[in-house]
Amino acid sequence: MAKGLHRGGPPRAWQRMLSGRRLDLLDPSPMDIEIEDIAHGLARVARWNGQTVGDHGFSVAQHSLVVEEIAAHIKPDLEPRWRLAALLHDASEYVIGDMISPFKAALGVSYKDFETRLEDAIHIRFGLPVKTPTPIKKLIKQADRACAFFEATQLAGFEHAESLAIFGAPPAGYELRITPLAPFEAQARYVKRFHVLSRAAGYESAPGEAFETE
Repeated sequence: MAKGLHRGGPPRAWQRMLSGRRLDLLDPSPMDIEIEDIAHGLARVARWNGQTVGDHGFSVAQHSLVVEEIAAHIKPDLEPRWRLAALLHDASEYVIGDMISPFKAALGVSYKDFETRLEDAIHIRFGLPVKTPTPIKKLIKQADRACAFFEATQLAGFEHAESLAIFGAPPAGYELRITPLAPFEAQARYVKRFHVLSRAAGYESAPGEAFETE
């Protein structure tokens, strides 16, 4: 019988995706990762454990779109591949969900190892270097914290001073007014942005490009 299905055997360690892929959670293969599965999952994972105002939760998919935008605001000449890395910075959460930072810290190193293996597989799948250069990681983290500042003050009930103390000030000249999107809209925007950046980075061809002769 298939691994994990035999009663009394080891627990099932894979998840079936809507694409039909089976992703081994302990040893994820890049070949079992699809952008449509990532977008579908992230659009349905709520930031702040859903403790936000509005008709819809603020999804990780929408958050990721904003982080990519902020990263490019901070560094306007940011290469498309690193903008793609910014878009995918939380892609692993389509499997593991969006755990708030205090809970991640409580879980310790084993959680981080699991997250890292999945992130590495995602980068390999979409052509990115497995290890993101430290300056780019710092840039993405800065953009991530800036987005969290706006989310905290506008959606999650934080006072301005409290949000400043925890996340720091957002980059100068960048303003954001958040309106949480419905899951289907966040999903569609995420997929569309992924393909734009992937083509700009040279990782995929534009539709019909393979048949062009000029």
